[in-house]
Amino acid sequence: MSWRIFTGTGAPGAAEAWRALPEPPPWRDRSTAVSSFVMTDELRDAVNAALHLRRPLLLTGAPGSGKSTLVNVIADELDLGAPLAWHVTSRSTREEALYQYDALGRLHATQMPSRSARADDVERFVTLGPLGTALADPDRPRAVLIDEIDKSDLDLPGDLLNVLDQGEFDIPPLVRAGAALRRVRGADRGEYAVADGVVRRRHWPVIVLTSNGERTFPAAFLRRCIRFQMPPPSEQHLRDVVSAYLAQAAADAEGDKIAEFARRVVAGESLALDQLLNFVYLVSGEQRPDAAARSHVERIVLEGLTGP
Repeated sequence: MSWRIFTGTGAPGAAEAWRALPEPPPWRDRSTAVSSFVMTDELRDAVNAALHLRRPLLLTGAPGSGKSTLVNVIADELDLGAPLAWHVTSRSTREEALYQYDALGRLHATQMPSRSARADDVERFVTLGPLGTALADPDRPRAVLIDEIDKSDLDLPGDLLNVLDQGEFDIPPLVRAGAALRRVRGADRGEYAVADGVVRRRHWPVIVLTSNGERTFPAAFLRRCIRFQMPPPSEQHLRDVVSAYLAQAAADAEGDKIAEFARRVVAGESLALDQLLNFVYLVSGEQRPDAAARSHVERIVLEGLTGP
Protein backbone atom coordinates (compact mmCIF):
# COMPACT_ATOMS: atom_id res chain seq x y z
CA MET A 1 0.00 0.00 0.00
CA SER A 2 1.28 3.45 -0.94
CA TRP A 3 2.16 6.14 1.60
CA ARG A 4 -0.45 8.36 -0.07
CA ILE A 5 -3.67 6.69 1.02
CA PHE A 6 -5.31 10.03 0.30
CA THR A 7 -4.48 11.15 -3.25
CA GLY A 8 -6.22 14.54 -3.32
CA THR A 9 -7.67 13.86 -6.78
CA GLY A 10 -11.25 13.82 -5.60
CA ALA A 11 -11.81 10.49 -7.31
CA PRO A 12 -13.51 7.80 -5.20
CA GLY A 13 -10.90 5.44 -3.83
CA ALA A 14 -10.97 1.80 -3.00
CA ALA A 15 -12.66 0.94 0.28
CA GLU A 16 -9.61 -1.07 1.24
CA ALA A 17 -7.43 2.05 1.38
CA TRP A 18 -8.70 3.12 4.79
CA ARG A 19 -8.35 -0.40 6.15
CA ALA A 20 -4.72 -0.41 5.02
CA LEU A 21 -3.73 2.31 7.49
CA PRO A 22 -1.11 1.02 9.94
CA GLU A 23 -1.77 0.85 13.66
CA PRO A 24 -1.87 4.22 15.45
CA PRO A 25 1.36 5.43 17.05
CA PRO A 26 1.96 3.47 20.27
CA TRP A 27 2.09 6.59 22.46
CA ARG A 28 -1.54 7.34 21.52
CA ASP A 29 -2.54 4.33 23.64
CA ARG A 30 -2.54 5.02 27.39
CA SER A 31 -1.19 1.63 28.48
CA THR A 32 1.67 1.74 25.99
CA ALA A 33 2.52 5.32 26.95
CA VAL A 34 2.73 4.26 30.59
CA SER A 35 4.82 1.15 30.00
CA SER A 36 7.22 3.02 27.68
CA PHE A 37 7.68 6.11 29.87
CA VAL A 38 11.40 6.86 30.31
CA MET A 39 11.93 7.81 33.97
CA THR A 40 15.02 9.69 35.12
CA ASP A 41 16.46 9.16 38.60
CA GLU A 42 15.84 12.77 39.58
CA LEU A 43 12.19 12.66 38.54
CA ARG A 44 11.74 9.37 40.40
CA ASP A 45 13.10 10.97 43.57
CA ALA A 46 10.83 14.00 43.15
CA VAL A 47 7.81 11.68 43.00
CA ASN A 48 8.91 9.86 46.13
CA ALA A 49 9.49 13.13 47.98
CA ALA A 50 5.95 14.22 47.13
CA LEU A 51 4.53 10.87 48.27
CA HIS A 52 6.35 10.92 51.61
CA LEU A 53 5.43 14.54 52.35
CA ARG A 54 1.83 14.28 51.05
CA ARG A 55 2.50 17.32 48.90
CA PRO A 56 1.42 18.04 45.32
CA LEU A 57 4.09 17.54 42.68
CA LEU A 58 4.37 20.59 40.42
CA LEU A 59 5.94 19.70 37.07
CA THR A 60 7.10 22.53 34.84
CA GLY A 61 8.32 21.98 31.32
CA ALA A 62 7.68 22.34 27.64
CA PRO A 63 4.55 20.85 26.05
CA GLY A 64 5.06 17.22 25.10
CA SER A 65 7.72 16.54 27.72
CA GLY A 66 5.69 13.80 29.43
CA LYS A 67 4.29 15.82 32.34
CA SER A 68 0.70 14.61 31.97
CA THR A 69 1.70 10.99 31.41
CA LEU A 70 3.49 10.76 34.75
CA VAL A 71 0.27 10.66 36.80
CA ASN A 72 -0.78 7.52 34.89
CA VAL A 73 2.60 5.90 35.60
CA ILE A 74 2.20 6.62 39.34
CA ALA A 75 -1.42 5.46 39.47
CA ASP A 76 -0.71 2.20 37.67
CA GLU A 77 2.30 1.25 39.78
CA LEU A 78 0.67 2.12 43.12
CA ASP A 79 -2.75 0.68 42.17
CA LEU A 80 -4.60 3.96 42.73
CA GLY A 81 -7.25 3.36 40.10
CA ALA A 82 -7.85 5.51 37.04
CA PRO A 83 -6.49 9.02 37.61
CA LEU A 84 -8.95 11.88 37.95
CA ALA A 85 -8.15 14.73 35.57
CA TRP A 86 -8.96 18.42 35.66
CA HIS A 87 -7.85 20.51 32.69
CA VAL A 88 -7.57 24.10 33.89
CA THR A 89 -8.56 27.13 31.81
CA SER A 90 -8.61 30.85 32.54
CA ARG A 91 -12.28 30.45 33.55
CA SER A 92 -11.75 27.53 35.94
CA THR A 93 -12.88 27.99 39.54
CA ARG A 94 -12.17 26.29 42.84
CA GLU A 95 -15.73 24.96 42.93
CA GLU A 96 -15.24 23.28 39.54
CA ALA A 97 -12.51 21.14 41.09
CA LEU A 98 -14.64 20.28 44.13
CA TYR A 99 -18.26 19.98 43.04
CA GLN A 100 -20.91 21.18 40.60
CA TYR A 101 -24.51 21.93 41.55
CA ASP A 102 -27.19 21.97 38.85
CA ALA A 103 -29.49 24.55 40.44
CA LEU A 104 -31.49 25.13 37.26
CA GLY A 105 -31.98 21.40 36.74
CA ARG A 106 -33.29 21.00 40.26
CA LEU A 107 -35.62 23.99 39.90
CA HIS A 108 -37.00 22.56 36.67
CA ALA A 109 -37.49 19.12 38.23
CA THR A 110 -39.39 20.51 41.24
CA GLN A 111 -41.79 22.35 38.90
CA MET A 112 -42.68 19.28 36.87
CA PRO A 113 -46.27 18.04 37.37
CA SER A 114 -44.98 14.69 38.60
CA ARG A 115 -42.80 16.53 41.16
CA SER A 116 -40.03 14.05 40.43
CA ALA A 117 -37.69 16.10 42.63
CA ARG A 118 -38.62 16.62 46.25
CA ALA A 119 -37.23 19.18 48.63
CA ASP A 120 -34.94 16.58 50.20
CA ASP A 121 -33.33 15.00 47.09
CA VAL A 122 -30.87 17.77 46.32
CA GLU A 123 -28.03 15.21 46.09
CA ARG A 124 -29.33 14.18 42.65
CA PHE A 125 -28.11 17.52 41.34
CA VAL A 126 -24.66 17.53 42.96
CA THR A 127 -21.63 16.02 41.23
CA LEU A 128 -18.21 15.94 42.81
CA GLY A 129 -15.33 17.35 40.76
CA PRO A 130 -12.01 15.53 40.29
CA LEU A 131 -10.42 16.85 43.48
CA GLY A 132 -13.65 16.50 45.43
CA THR A 133 -13.94 12.87 44.34
CA ALA A 134 -10.37 12.14 45.45
CA LEU A 135 -11.01 13.64 48.88
CA ALA A 136 -14.30 11.75 49.29
CA ASP A 137 -13.02 8.30 48.30
CA PRO A 138 -12.96 6.19 51.50
CA ASP A 139 -11.16 3.17 50.06
CA ARG A 140 -7.75 4.36 48.86
CA PRO A 141 -5.74 7.40 47.81
CA ARG A 142 -6.59 8.65 44.34
CA ALA A 143 -4.29 10.17 41.75
CA VAL A 144 -5.34 13.57 40.42
CA LEU A 145 -3.96 15.43 37.41
CA ILE A 146 -4.42 19.21 37.56
CA ASP A 147 -3.28 20.08 34.06
CA GLU A 148 -1.86 23.47 33.03
CA ILE A 149 -2.37 25.21 36.35
CA ASP A 150 -0.49 28.20 34.93
CA LYS A 151 -3.58 29.04 32.84
CA SER A 152 -5.70 29.72 35.94
CA ASP A 153 -6.46 33.07 37.51
CA LEU A 154 -4.08 34.35 40.16
CA ASP A 155 -5.93 33.13 43.26
CA LEU A 156 -6.88 29.62 42.18
CA PRO A 157 -3.63 27.77 43.04
CA GLY A 158 -3.63 29.09 46.61
CA ASP A 159 -7.34 28.34 47.05
CA LEU A 160 -6.80 24.72 46.01
CA LEU A 161 -3.90 24.22 48.38
CA ASN A 162 -5.94 25.62 51.25
CA VAL A 163 -8.51 22.88 50.61
CA LEU A 164 -5.77 20.24 50.52
CA ASP A 165 -4.24 21.47 53.76
CA GLN A 166 -7.60 21.49 55.55
CA GLY A 167 -8.70 18.24 53.97
CA GLU A 168 -12.36 19.19 53.75
CA PHE A 169 -14.85 21.48 52.09
CA ASP A 170 -18.56 22.30 52.35
CA ILE A 171 -21.16 21.69 49.68
CA PRO A 172 -23.64 24.51 50.53
CA PRO A 173 -26.73 22.97 48.85
CA LEU A 174 -26.29 19.82 50.95
CA VAL A 175 -25.54 21.80 54.10
CA ARG A 176 -28.77 23.77 53.65
CA ALA A 177 -30.77 20.62 52.97
CA GLY A 178 -29.73 19.08 56.29
CA ALA A 179 -29.86 15.33 57.02
CA ALA A 180 -26.87 13.35 58.19
CA LEU A 181 -25.86 11.38 55.09
CA ARG A 182 -26.20 11.90 51.35
CA ARG A 183 -24.85 9.89 48.44
CA VAL A 184 -23.61 11.91 45.50
CA ARG A 185 -22.09 11.05 42.16
CA GLY A 186 -18.34 11.47 41.68
CA ALA A 187 -16.33 12.58 38.67
CA ASP A 188 -15.64 8.88 38.01
CA ARG A 189 -19.41 8.12 38.06
CA GLY A 190 -19.11 6.29 41.36
CA GLU A 191 -21.21 7.14 44.42
CA TYR A 192 -19.74 8.70 47.54
CA ALA A 193 -21.19 9.35 50.98
CA VAL A 194 -21.21 12.95 52.21
CA ALA A 195 -22.12 13.52 55.86
CA ASP A 196 -23.75 16.82 56.90
CA GLY A 197 -22.88 18.40 53.57
CA VAL A 198 -19.13 18.26 54.27
CA VAL A 199 -16.56 16.24 52.32
CA ARG A 200 -13.77 15.17 54.68
CA ARG A 201 -10.52 13.69 53.48
CA ARG A 202 -10.04 10.00 54.22
CA HIS A 203 -6.76 9.67 52.33
CA TRP A 204 -4.19 12.15 51.04
CA PRO A 205 -4.62 12.27 47.25
CA VAL A 206 -1.59 11.97 44.99
CA ILE A 207 -1.66 15.19 43.00
CA VAL A 208 0.37 16.09 39.94
CA LEU A 209 0.10 19.69 38.75
CA THR A 210 1.54 20.62 35.38
CA SER A 211 2.71 24.00 34.14
CA ASN A 212 4.11 25.10 30.81
CA GLY A 213 6.00 27.87 32.59
CA GLU A 214 3.78 30.64 31.20
CA ARG A 215 3.54 32.47 34.55
CA THR A 216 5.11 32.63 37.98
CA PHE A 217 3.46 31.49 41.20
CA PRO A 218 3.52 33.11 44.65
CA ALA A 219 6.01 31.79 47.18
CA ALA A 220 3.17 30.61 49.46
CA PHE A 221 2.03 28.26 46.70
CA LEU A 222 5.49 27.08 45.70
CA ARG A 223 6.61 26.22 49.24
CA ARG A 224 3.65 23.83 49.58
CA CYS A 225 4.56 21.88 46.44
CA ILE A 226 7.39 19.60 45.49
CA ARG A 227 8.68 21.29 42.35
CA PHE A 228 10.42 19.64 39.43
CA GLN A 229 11.60 21.31 36.24
CA MET A 230 11.55 18.91 33.32
CA PRO A 231 15.06 19.35 31.84
CA PRO A 232 15.70 19.77 28.11
CA PRO A 233 16.14 16.23 26.81
CA SER A 234 19.65 15.13 26.00
CA GLU A 235 20.43 13.28 22.80
CA GLN A 236 20.73 10.02 24.74
CA HIS A 237 17.39 10.59 26.43
CA LEU A 238 15.76 11.19 23.05
CA ARG A 239 17.29 7.96 21.73
CA ASP A 240 15.99 6.09 24.77
CA VAL A 241 12.47 7.45 24.25
CA VAL A 242 12.43 6.65 20.54
CA SER A 243 13.70 3.12 21.14
CA ALA A 244 11.16 2.59 23.97
CA TYR A 245 8.28 3.34 21.64
CA LEU A 246 9.56 2.40 18.20
CA ALA A 247 12.40 -0.09 18.85
CA GLN A 248 16.15 0.39 18.76
CA ALA A 249 16.29 -0.05 14.97
CA ALA A 250 14.25 3.12 14.44
CA ALA A 251 16.46 5.09 16.84
CA ASP A 252 19.61 3.87 15.07
CA ALA A 253 18.23 4.61 11.60
CA GLU A 254 17.32 8.18 12.53
CA GLY A 255 20.33 8.89 14.75
CA ASP A 256 21.36 11.98 12.78
CA LYS A 257 17.84 13.45 12.95
CA ILE A 258 17.67 12.75 16.70
CA ALA A 259 20.99 14.52 17.23
CA GLU A 260 19.80 17.50 15.17
CA PHE A 261 16.57 17.66 17.18
CA ALA A 262 18.57 17.65 20.43
CA ARG A 263 20.74 20.52 19.17
CA ARG A 264 17.66 22.56 18.28
CA VAL A 265 16.23 22.03 21.76
CA VAL A 266 19.47 23.03 23.46
CA ALA A 267 19.59 26.14 21.24
CA GLY A 268 16.28 27.23 22.72
CA GLU A 269 13.78 26.28 20.02
CA SER A 270 10.29 25.45 21.24
CA LEU A 271 9.87 21.80 20.33
CA ALA A 272 7.93 18.91 21.88
CA LEU A 273 9.35 15.44 22.23
CA ASP A 274 6.32 13.88 20.55
CA GLN A 275 7.15 15.83 17.38
CA LEU A 276 10.30 13.76 17.08
CA LEU A 277 8.35 10.58 17.79
CA ASN A 278 5.80 11.53 15.14
CA PHE A 279 8.51 12.05 12.54
CA VAL A 280 10.40 8.84 13.27
CA TYR A 281 7.14 6.87 13.29
CA LEU A 282 6.13 8.21 9.88
CA VAL A 283 9.47 7.68 8.16
CA SER A 284 10.29 4.29 9.66
CA GLY A 285 7.02 2.45 9.05
CA GLU A 286 6.28 -0.03 6.31
CA GLN A 287 4.35 2.63 4.37
CA ARG A 288 7.09 5.24 4.66
CA PRO A 289 7.10 8.25 2.33
CA ASP A 290 9.47 8.57 -0.62
CA ALA A 291 12.33 11.07 -0.52
CA ALA A 292 10.25 14.03 -1.69
CA ALA A 293 7.37 13.29 0.68
CA ARG A 294 9.83 12.72 3.54
CA SER A 295 11.16 16.24 3.06
CA HIS A 296 7.62 17.62 3.24
CA VAL A 297 6.83 15.56 6.35
CA GLU A 298 10.02 16.72 8.09
CA ARG A 299 9.23 20.38 7.49
CA ILE A 300 5.60 19.99 8.60
CA VAL A 301 6.07 17.76 11.65
CA LEU A 302 9.29 19.22 13.06
CA GLU A 303 8.42 22.89 12.77
CA GLY A 304 8.98 24.92 15.95
CA LEU A 305 5.97 25.52 18.16
CA THR A 306 6.37 29.29 18.23
CA GLY A 307 5.47 29.71 14.56
CA PRO A 308 2.11 30.88 13.20
